[in-house]
Amino acid sequence: MNWYTIENIDDIDSPALVIYKERVNENIRLLTTMAEDVGQLRPHVKTNKIAEVCRMMMDHGITKFKCATIAEAEMLAMINAPDVLLAYQPIGPKVFRLLELAKAYPSTHFSCITDDFRAANNISDLFSDNDMVLDVYIDLNTGMNRTGIRPQHALQLFEIIESFAGIRVVGLHAYDGHIRDKDLVKRKEKSDEAFEQVVLLAKSIEAIGKQSMNIVVGGTPTFPTHTHRQNVECSPGTFVFWDWGYNNNLPDEPFIFAALVIARIISIPDADTICVDLGHKSVAAENPFPRVNFLNLPGAEPIGQSEEHLILRVPDTSLFSAGDVLYGVPVHICPTVALYEKAFVAENKNITDEWRVIARDRKINI
Repeated sequence: MNWYTIENIDDIDSPALVIYKERVNENIRLLTTMAEDVGQLRPHVKTNKIAEVCRMMMDHGITKFKCATIAEAEMLAMINAPDVLLAYQPIGPKVFRLLELAKAYPSTHFSCITDDFRAANNISDLFSDNDMVLDVYIDLNTGMNRTGIRPQHALQLFEIIESFAGIRVVGLHAYDGHIRDKDLVKRKEKSDEAFEQVVLLAKSIEAIGKQSMNIVVGGTPTFPTHTHRQNVECSPGTFVFWDWGYNNNLPDEPFIFAALVIARIISIPDADTICVDLGHKSVAAENPFPRVNFLNLPGAEPIGQSEEHLILRVPDTSLFSAGDVLYGVPVHICPTVALYEKAFVAENKNITDEWRVIARDRKINI
């Protein structure tokens, strides 16, 4: 039997998300071996959104996490994660929600990012009014061009917000997700170039007599280029489940597929066409075809997809029957996980449990 085959698959309706627990554990172990110290690791939980998976990381000695939503932060607090960085500048009601989260879970240390003095002032005012101080990281744009202030303007921002009563600037955050070169040498060159901007800013802050800055940098593609740096935390996320996209684009990283989507053939329209129950609602659809690659049907050509259906061209449909099970690796696992309310857990080739994808919701309690 192949590693992915599930003996009691007939008990599981499709489409479904299946997590292979042993392989998740191996990916976490591999991550810890790639860092000089486990304290360098601050994994991003946006990929898994599952409390049980985060507990597995904590079992490996990981104590610091990064997240993108208040719900993800609350999920981490619910399992007593010691240190949670919200890598998303809270604005509007999110500031109040973050405050309420900090009140509700005092044993978890929360922090967030900021790149704007007005946003920072709003955060400061609310926390100060409640006799609290929130640690913040200045978010830097080193080429991603999504969020963050340009490093050459960040010293001025630091000088403005460091006096705000309700926040304390403790570090710098620089997500370099734009660096995805397949060649590790090129990836490292671009990573070093982008990181140099962060180093210069940190030195400028220290030169005016301020404290040294904690630095959080690097997603799954670039974190191996940062692990040798001193006083730097790395934030990979996709490593925990892995996917087809990174498996092909990052051949130097050792992670293995640990989460699949399960689908069934529901119709065989003609001699070279099958239809499976894996539509837009069941696998991330932001990429062009193929959006999923089936381990037990390699080479199947996707020719159409709608909300509930995926149409595949195959050489000979006489080899298949309605109801046949397909095991697929998504090209992009992160948004795929968010499409499912729960994941089935496979151990020893059997489904043994169900885990709620609790942080797929925008709100849990707070």
